[in-house]
Amino acid sequence: MTDVKAIVKEKYGEAALRVVSGAGSASCGSSPSSCCSGGDPIASNLYDALQMGELPETAVLASLGCGNPTALAGLRPSEVVLDLGSGGGIDVLLSARRVQPGGWAYGLDMTDEMLALARENQRKAGVENAEFLKGEIERIPLPDNFVDAIISNCVINLSGDKDQVLREAFRVLKPGGRLAVSDVVTRGEIPSKIRESVLLWVGCVAGALSEDEYRAKLAAAGFVDISIAPTRVYGAADAQSFLAEHGLDARDIAAQVDGKFISGFVRARKP
Repeated sequence: MTDVKAIVKEKYGEAALRVVSGAGSASCGSSPSSCCSGGDPIASNLYDALQMGELPETAVLASLGCGNPTALAGLRPSEVVLDLGSGGGIDVLLSARRVQPGGWAYGLDMTDEMLALARENQRKAGVENAEFLKGEIERIPLPDNFVDAIISNCVINLSGDKDQVLREAFRVLKPGGRLAVSDVVTRGEIPSKIRESVLLWVGCVAGALSEDEYRAKLAAAGFVDISIAPTRVYGAADAQSFLAEHGLDARDIAAQVDGKFISGFVRARKP
């Protein structure tokens, strides 16, 4: 299989450079740089005006997710939170403010350009209780039993080894700690043309797990109290524009994916 990780790294690096250069949002442009390329419904209107007003514009422009995990994770003062695939830092910076006083927020990303952008956004926002780490979500550079909560915004689907990601998440969580991530999840059979596209994998669609697969992998990693709550359901009209941007026959495929992709909020707990 084509090296998905290398393509993800390249596309996310390009996305960060677009923001830094002032060329627009990270998701704009012809090449898919995220869960969502320009105008895609998966990424639109995820943060309210108040949240966006808390942060530098470049943090908002670099948001490449499919949900808003900080709004749903129930973060509390003094907690330690980790964001897997932190990108431009929007969820880390929002989380850092929610765990004050006494808390800390870590962001983990493998892309140098995104890390540089996130650190600059942190400086602009004046957030001191946060740190951005370089690394891969399959090998989290933190100790066992270290964090209270793990969030992630449409990143786990970018991994070719989701079982390892979830095992690592379980390892670094404290007993009683929780996983609270946004991700794209599927319902029913997905056309093979979508599954075979590496660039759509970078867009979080080709690598999406079904609800049953996600639950099974979480349970195998040791998690309990597993739930998946849909936050958005995408229809044929949503799929047409997305698929067309990726060079696929939108008319042929859109009807086959109608209602089969959802943005879901995935919750689980370490016993």
